[in-house]
Amino acid sequence: MTRLFNDPAAFADEALEGFTAAHRRWVRPVTGGVVRATATPPGQVAVVIGGGSGHYPAFSGLVGRGLAHGAAVGNVFASPSARQIHSVATAAHAGGGVLLMYGNYAGDVLHFGQAAERLAADGVETRTFAVADDISSAGPQESAKRRGIAGDLPVFKAAAAAAEQGLPLEEVLRVAERAGARTRSFGIAFSGCTLPGADHPLFTVPEARMAVGLGIHGEPGIGEEALPTADEAARLLVDTLLKELPEDVAGPAGQRAAVILNGLGSVKYEELFVVYRKVAALLGDAGVEIVDPEVGELVTSFDMAGISLTLTWLDDRLEELWRAPADTPAYRKGALDAAEPDLDRAPVAAAQDTAVSDAAACGATAVPAASDASRRAAATVLAALDAVARVVDAHADELGRIDAVAGDGDHGIGMRRGSTAAHRAAADAHGLGAGAGTVLTRAADAWADKAGGTSGALWGTILRSLGTALGDRDAPDAARVAEGVTQASAAVRRLGGAEVGDKTMVDVLVPFADALAAATAEGLPLAEAWDRAATVATAAAAGTAALLPRRGRARPHAEKSLGTPDAGAHSLALITRAVHGALLDHH
Repeated sequence: MTRLFNDPAAFADEALEGFTAAHRRWVRPVTGGVVRATATPPGQVAVVIGGGSGHYPAFSGLVGRGLAHGAAVGNVFASPSARQIHSVATAAHAGGGVLLMYGNYAGDVLHFGQAAERLAADGVETRTFAVADDISSAGPQESAKRRGIAGDLPVFKAAAAAAEQGLPLEEVLRVAERAGARTRSFGIAFSGCTLPGADHPLFTVPEARMAVGLGIHGEPGIGEEALPTADEAARLLVDTLLKELPEDVAGPAGQRAAVILNGLGSVKYEELFVVYRKVAALLGDAGVEIVDPEVGELVTSFDMAGISLTLTWLDDRLEELWRAPADTPAYRKGALDAAEPDLDRAPVAAAQDTAVSDAAACGATAVPAASDASRRAAATVLAALDAVARVVDAHADELGRIDAVAGDGDHGIGMRRGSTAAHRAAADAHGLGAGAGTVLTRAADAWADKAGGTSGALWGTILRSLGTALGDRDAPDAARVAEGVTQASAAVRRLGGAEVGDKTMVDVLVPFADALAAATAEGLPLAEAWDRAATVATAAAAGTAALLPRRGRARPHAEKSLGTPDAGAHSLALITRAVHGALLDHH
């Protein structure tokens, strides 16, 4: 378990601070993550990677020449926010465009996509690529739904090496696509991981058993088998991967492969070597030529006791890129000439990062003009956000336990960080005399930024939709509030792609919005209409226990979640009831 920490909510930030202090030869800190400390040639494509904390050396440890130009680092097991990604990419950009790369998780897809849109609006040509190498998370016909695990490394490296050769952005993207299409991974585990501050692991494995087909976020495996010997584990990993070859690979004989045997956190290196001796023998028996194998911790999951095997099937071009030199804090290969620190760009980038940070954190001293009626409504909004933060804090551990049944257990942590930041930003804006709309939009930006992950993106969207509907001019009546909630419901479905029945927060948000709209159409005052809708939300959240998840990290573990409500749906229901209390107090 994670024993050394201060405030668990600050763990990711403090870990990144210590990492940068220890590795100034390779990286320098910027808002949201790190970038190379060495100069990037003008016009070179910047490869910016990222994801949640808890996976070191992914992602910050892979920044340096021959690999990533920058890494955006999110909270524990949560994607970085769009603001963080935008900040890192802006600092890393050298004039040749940006390729954003990440594992295929809903929160990362949302935030990296939003960051790409912001970069494009800045005039920075940007492309995105999600690594999807885990064969246990979806079948071959649904490979686009697979999650990204240790296959991140060879795909990141191929694209970065192509960028180092001076290729233009579209060609670097094509290299990433080629490497991704030829990369497969599969993992097993013997115990789950424990998040900082938690007193129990996210999942447990019975004695003398192992979990098969697990991810890197503390998700349980898709099945269990008897505990194997090292040779039996190697055979399971190799046989499973050899059953699914890329379409243009007729068979393993005569093929070349980059091979990664990855430790997930607490399997010792000596154990990995015992397993790898059999992996190498089995691949050799199959006629596979192993190229520059890697054995060690490359993409981890805190203290999870587990291993994964990755095969990237090489052609001449991919082999060249795989063998290319790299020099990062955690991954080094070959030899590179000495490089000078990027002294010229550092002050400019730091200034840009500070400006972005201040704006996103709502630190500006000016707020848009607002009517007296809207400022009075803003006091109610602030009280509602205070109630939200308090109810989330009270239920954070419960939300984490629910989420850990089939997911990664970070929902409570993310919701606590997001709601606390939102309330703080709202209080600052209210203190400056902001209207209801501005208070909500400042809260929206803070929630999305500090929470990260899928929930951060979606709650940022909810609050922003409400803020847009309420505005800063008039006193919001019940109908306008209901319209804002309806717009939020539509925006969440559009952004996240989920619909009712997928076992997500949408299963609560849609009926809540519909019930609120119906009640206000009947002429009920806001507090009474909200009460009716909150009752519907509570029932809808309970109803998600009977659903099988069709989206998100819980999807590969659908059966495990039967009988347990969706964490996002449950937290939304709790919030609707808490807001009702605030509305009564400020009626």
